[in-house]
Amino acid sequence: MFKILLIGDACEDVYHYGHCERLSPEAPVPILKHNYTERRDGMCLNVSNNLKAFEISVKVLSNKRILKKQRFVDLKTKQHLLRIDFGESVLLKPCTKEELERVEFDNLDAVIISDYNKGFITAENTKIILAKAREQNLIVFVDSKKEDLSCFENCIIKINETEFKKIKKLPIKYELITTLASAGARWNEKVYPTEECEIFDVSGAGDTFLSALTFKYLETKSMEKAIKFANRCARIIVQKFGTYALTKKDIDDIRI
Repeated sequence: MFKILLIGDACEDVYHYGHCERLSPEAPVPILKHNYTERRDGMCLNVSNNLKAFEISVKVLSNKRILKKQRFVDLKTKQHLLRIDFGESVLLKPCTKEELERVEFDNLDAVIISDYNKGFITAENTKIILAKAREQNLIVFVDSKKEDLSCFENCIIKINETEFKKIKKLPIKYELITTLASAGARWNEKVYPTEECEIFDVSGAGDTFLSALTFKYLETKSMEKAIKFANRCARIIVQKFGTYALTKKDIDDIRI
């Protein structure tokens, strides 16, 4: 069993489901009659759930003040009517040196930084994380929404195409994998295509890709095999509604 330290921003994805049968008399907006509410782990917690599906032992270090993303959804059409993000008016309190000193980096196989750029991961604490990882010769995978990625020196960085276009600065030494939605993923100027499918919802697809990439790379030491496997895993996610973590059955079906 692989052991991974996961550090990153966490949130709770809340889905309020109901039926829309008429418009409000007060404004041209639909009235949602609430039926039930569902809560799911989001951001780095979704990464954690995907890693656990691969039977990986995960230690998580994340923010104590949990962000909430609330979505209001029509049950009949699965149409999102509104999303409200709570807790993002101010940045999260950064992970401190003291918190990192209490975390054991020995007996690990890898470190994952899941950086949604909400404040928990900073350039300063990234230096501490990487220094401790290097002491143990650990590989570090990064998924970041920062525009300045220069702090992630000697890391394997995974970003999507939109984030790639916004990059202002890169590290001196790094590996970069860019996910291209329905086109697959690019690494070392080569595109690894994915099988076509109907895309229903892209929520959490990047989390799944990162988790699958890490697992398969640790298993095979081949980046090509890892990217192809991650593409297949992400393909499952985009056909699901909302934030969804892989199951054991999903993974068994992929391997078949």
